Amino acid sequence: MRDFHFPGRSAVFAENGVCATSHPLAAATAIDILKRGGNAMDAAIAGAVLLGICEPQMTGIGGDCFVLISPAGSDEIEAYNGSGRAPAAASAADLRARGLTTVPTYGPEAVTIPGAIDAFCRLSESHGKLGLDTVLAPAIHYADAGVPVAPRVAFDWGPSAEILKGAAREHYLVNGAVPEVGQMFRAPAQAEVLRRIAKDGRAAFYEGEVAEDMVAALNALGGVHTTDDFAATCGMPTTPVSGPYKHVDLVEHPPNGQGATAILMLNILGHFDIANMDPLGAERAHIEAEAAKLAYDARNRFIADADHTTRLEHMLAPETAARLAALIDPARAMPAAAPLTESVHKDTIYITVVDKDRMSVSLIYSIFHGFGSGIASEKFGILLQNRGAGFTLEEGHANEMQGGKRPMHTIIPAMLRQEGRVTMPFGVMGGAYQPNGHARFVSNLVDFGMDPQSAIDAPRAFSDDGEMKLEKGYGDDVAQALTEKGHKVTRPDGPIGGAQAISIRPDGILEGASDPRKDGCALGY
Repeated sequence: MRDFHFPGRSAVFAENGVCATSHPLAAATAIDILKRGGNAMDAAIAGAVLLGICEPQMTGIGGDCFVLISPAGSDEIEAYNGSGRAPAAASAADLRARGLTTVPTYGPEAVTIPGAIDAFCRLSESHGKLGLDTVLAPAIHYADAGVPVAPRVAFDWGPSAEILKGAAREHYLVNGAVPEVGQMFRAPAQAEVLRRIAKDGRAAFYEGEVAEDMVAALNALGGVHTTDDFAATCGMPTTPVSGPYKHVDLVEHPPNGQGATAILMLNILGHFDIANMDPLGAERAHIEAEAAKLAYDARNRFIADADHTTRLEHMLAPETAARLAALIDPARAMPAAAPLTESVHKDTIYITVVDKDRMSVSLIYSIFHGFGSGIASEKFGILLQNRGAGFTLEEGHANEMQGGKRPMHTIIPAMLRQEGRVTMPFGVMGGAYQPNGHARFVSNLVDFGMDPQSAIDAPRAFSDDGEMKLEKGYGDDVAQALTEKGHKVTRPDGPIGGAQAISIRPDGILEGASDPRKDGCALGY
């Protein structure tokens, strides 16, 4: 329990349902959907689509999603891959022939076909109760009426807006400028798209005028996308991956997501006595950083489209973790893992909902970089993701760009299971940080007995691209000790990631936790 003498955030306790996400309007919308008879899937989709209006720099209908679902009355966990593919004509060889060594981050080459709307339509049909017309109504309302820009959204909007080009500047600036805190942002063109989807389903987005608008924007910049690429978009149910950490099991979405990285990282940490370290001390931060370097190096070599990931079992094997753990020197930092040619970044949203029947949904939804590719369709203002920047151009690599292939993804939803019972859907935002964030959150719970809100609030460290990033919650003494171990310590301008979680307690009460690093909250009823 937190010390009430200091600023902080209490967890939210409720019996009938809880939503935790990064914007209060989305959390309130999800709870309203539950009160109207919807289930956790209805609520999660309603909140997620609205987040594309509340946090347009983070997500939107031009992006992708991944979902973990535990149906009502069951402790089984299903996974759904809502990530899109590269256009059929995409070719790493063509880009190499142009002299490129990486996929242009903000060019049409980086735009993969958006998969989220297809996933939302299919999941609404297979797992929802209310139907798309009811579920999309809140986002339609706010896209038309507008949303006041929240403080964290404004903080992120400004630095990201410089990549907006053409029609995107008309749709995502207000009177030609970055909106200020409290200023209204409206997206009436997106409201029209959502009205069409509510009436006619996925075809309204992937066929006809809306799809043609997106293809025209991409082709005008040299993109090889076709209307056939959009029409062919189809997500898929898949099987989660999991691994134990002491008395809990971490369940993750399989490749092309990077969830297996978090499992490998915890497998490595299991070889150290983390529980007897200071949770905010240099020793723990160092061991965690070294484990992250090794786990991320494995990710960079192995994880790709599921059809091209060939060594997943090796990555998750206990023997692999044991060999990697033996490489860690408790007194000295190792060099960073081989630099990525794939692009990674920090921008995404996460929403989790548990309903009265204990259906649990863990959903993550993103356009990748801040404002994605910076490319928006002319008429409808659909901002297109740049997930193709997650491909490599290295010939023969499992994650090499190829037509019809999904890139390696940073976004990963998660759930915890204990003795066979689903106990907690959770997620950590922050691009490359996400596996590290999952491992730290689980370790905070298991090794240090923190409650979910305390585990989220605790200061974060992340060894990334040769730098040891420390949030301000770490003292200068820790920074100095890490420097002496050979880390290049920096203090990032903004916080590291964000997180949301809902604990399904043995007594039946739901406990929602939400990261103060974001504008959002947990709400229940």
